[in-house]
Amino acid sequence: MSAYEPVDGIDISWCPGCGNFPIRKSIISMLVSLGSDAQPRVVFITGIGQAAKMPHFLHVNFFNGLHGRALAVAAAVKMANPSLVVIAEGGDGDMYGEGGNHYIHTIRRNIDITHIVHNNMIYGLTKGQASPTSQSGMITRVQPHGVISRPFNPLAVALSLGATFVARTFSGDMPLTESVLKEAVNHRGYALVDVLHPCVSFNKINTSSWFKEHTYSLTGHDTSDRNGAWRLAMEEERLALGIYYREEGVPVFSDHLACYQSDRTPLFERRPDEEKLKALIRSFV
Repeated sequence: MSAYEPVDGIDISWCPGCGNFPIRKSIISMLVSLGSDAQPRVVFITGIGQAAKMPHFLHVNFFNGLHGRALAVAAAVKMANPSLVVIAEGGDGDMYGEGGNHYIHTIRRNIDITHIVHNNMIYGLTKGQASPTSQSGMITRVQPHGVISRPFNPLAVALSLGATFVARTFSGDMPLTESVLKEAVNHRGYALVDVLHPCVSFNKINTSSWFKEHTYSLTGHDTSDRNGAWRLAMEEERLALGIYYREEGVPVFSDHLACYQSDRTPLFERRPDEEKLKALIRSFV
């Protein structure tokens, strides 16, 4: 048993057959690869949803917040202590729907976090509404006449905004998922890993069989070719699995912050100058 497995027995609340189970195993493998001394530095930030329950079933530091707000919290945690390994995790609704605004600006700022999105193309926790990535025409309890909106393309959006690491995997391919997650967490900069997986209870279209038939593994792809990555992201009939794009050496958000220009001491370790603080307070009297 790894250090990231909970010490006591836990009752994992996902449905039998859910893609979250192999994703959990892949995440544990990635965490183990960081080394035995990394555990105190690892922190998961999640929102609301089945995917957001992930750190409840791991032995890690975590903050479980509001629906769609995980990336905002993750950014704050990374700014307060850049030495932490910050992982933001959630579902396609949580991250691309409610959290869509934070998704856009986290990419633009190149905040040094790993962003894992469980993309099952449906809302699972709230019983099967269409999510931003649901296919057009999908019939749900809330969309009885079929989804009328075109699905959100998270990889194309990430590439268009200058993301420095963009990848997609499938929960059913654990070796690939583990490999990509390890690359992502060791990347300095924003790293998106969109993980396709089935929702066995509410999505009867995008099943494990569907994903196997409609995906393929990348071979011979140049991950430094942004235009090539864009073409892959725009494919609709079959979805490519692997690392679409990677760019190293790009300054991250904390590199630009004035508070870290001359002093790399994490903000949480600093103490205010009480005399200056008192003077500031008196200036408002």
